[in-house]
Amino acid sequence: MAQDSSSPGGSLGVKAVDEVQAMIQKSLQLPKVKFLRQRMAEAGCTVKDNFFRAVVCQGRKGMAYFAPGHGIFVCSNHVTFQDEVNQLIIHELIHAYDDCRAVNLRWNNCAHQACSEIRAGHLSGDCHFMRELLRGHFKLRGHEPLPRIQWKMYGIFVTMTHSHLIKLHKKLHGLVVLPF
Repeated sequence: MAQDSSSPGGSLGVKAVDEVQAMIQKSLQLPKVKFLRQRMAEAGCTVKDNFFRAVVCQGRKGMAYFAPGHGIFVCSNHVTFQDEVNQLIIHELIHAYDDCRAVNLRWNNCAHQACSEIRAGHLSGDCHFMRELLRGHFKLRGHEPLPRIQWKMYGIFVTMTHSHLIKLHKKLHGLVVLPF
């Protein structure tokens, strides 16, 4: 799945592991990252610098992932720019915070993972209007991206519609969710 060895840098924008590790170190200086790490420490989950690692990912489609008990891994063969690494670190830190704070969070439960994806997407700024415009989504309404939810037990990806995510959120939290 992931290896700690270096990949050849420079070809087709692929970065070497040490280059991406340097980008991660730069990301750790961002105010949002410092804030999230501080909140995790206050919740009893100290996050040291070695919690974040650049690796070569084999067979993974994502650019980064959080592995409970192991840390955050950024796929050096899938990232190109510092801004990507910044966004990935913030997004995955929100998953780590959820893992730290939630009492009965089960990552193999699709509903739990969907809830964390919704939070990470919105809180990390991944759903920000300008970011969506840069992705080529030019609609003014409904600009939130549809997260790809992985069912870990089956190793498949499912894309849920926005209305399904709202229904799932209501079911999980018993809350009235206002339309976006």
